[in-house]
Amino acid sequence: MNVIRFTDLCAQGAARGKRVFIRADLNVPQDESGAITEDTRIRASLPAIRLALDAGAAVMVTSHLGRPTEGQLTPADSLAPVAARLGELLGRAVPLRQDWVGGVAVQPGQLVLLENCRVNKGEKKCDDALSRQLAALCDIYVNDAFGTAHRAEATTYGMAQYAPIACAGPLLAAEIDALQRALAAPRRPLVAIVAGSKVSTKLTILQALASKVDQLIVGGGIANTFMLAAGLPIGKSLAEPDLVDQAKAVIETMKARGAEVPIPTDVVTATEFKADAKATVKAATEVGSDDMILDIGPDTAARLAAQLMQAGTIVWNGPVGVFELAPFENGTRVIAQAIAASPAFSIAGGGDTLAAIAKYGIEDKVGYISTGGGAFLEVLEGKTLPALAILERRAAS
Repeated sequence: MNVIRFTDLCAQGAARGKRVFIRADLNVPQDESGAITEDTRIRASLPAIRLALDAGAAVMVTSHLGRPTEGQLTPADSLAPVAARLGELLGRAVPLRQDWVGGVAVQPGQLVLLENCRVNKGEKKCDDALSRQLAALCDIYVNDAFGTAHRAEATTYGMAQYAPIACAGPLLAAEIDALQRALAAPRRPLVAIVAGSKVSTKLTILQALASKVDQLIVGGGIANTFMLAAGLPIGKSLAEPDLVDQAKAVIETMKARGAEVPIPTDVVTATEFKADAKATVKAATEVGSDDMILDIGPDTAARLAAQLMQAGTIVWNGPVGVFELAPFENGTRVIAQAIAASPAFSIAGGGDTLAAIAKYGIEDKVGYISTGGGAFLEVLEGKTLPALAILERRAAS
């Protein structure tokens, strides 16, 4: 993907003395008091900010936070906690500016954080007048927010249309590179793990991957629907019987290419969904009518782990069982450890996947951890992300 890269502009001295506007993704989780509970996205945004400051630019940064009502800034929607944390990490004060659409005073070497951009009227609908007004604030527009790249909003798309220069920040560029490496020109075998509660939410992803990957490992409720498609009993497990035909079609598409959807041969079941439920390992053919399948079995986990060790590229989205509950975490743990040990290039994305990566301490052993949930899924579906498309068009022009 050919885009202008902010790192190149800075290396060429093009940012010195310029007004640089960075659209970051600082949408961090907070507790009821507003305290930040996890700051990965803030830390991931630091390289672009430091790059701009070191280049001698006048730096403006904004992000959305939560789901504010346009035109109404409440304390719960404010980026004030983000400004405080950003200041701690950078070792400098980070002023927070409200009502910034009409202009903001910032000098070279200075940094200001602009209040929640989704409070601005017209942001989500990418209002053209707002987009032009925001683009006039800067000489260089930097999109470093992969997590919102699937949304065409004023600060993710509109500004990129009208800013004098529009480019990709280091985080966004890294996402582009990792996704291209995993999907556009992968080292084979290419193995995708797609797990979750429902086939319906990931059907288009499964269909898109069926024509690309060598193995499509399914987990969670998705695997239960595929087990139904393979003629196996699933008891009272979460599944979508009305999508069995679509699951069969995915299996057949893979089979026609000499590829495979590995169906579990053993599973971990319980009759209740709770942390202290009695977990029972059963052959996939022996699931009872009162059983719920809550994890893949140890034999299946070992078989899949062996396949992952032979992979050239691994794309991971979703835990294969209810890993939050100790009796049903073995499958996800074995898969995670296999990905960590595999010589394959691996890319992982999605909130539950990141939680599993953190739980098993393999952050430094995954090739690339995507910061985008919805955007990551849309790339797997084969969709074009608006925020990337506009940067490509600007680079081409």
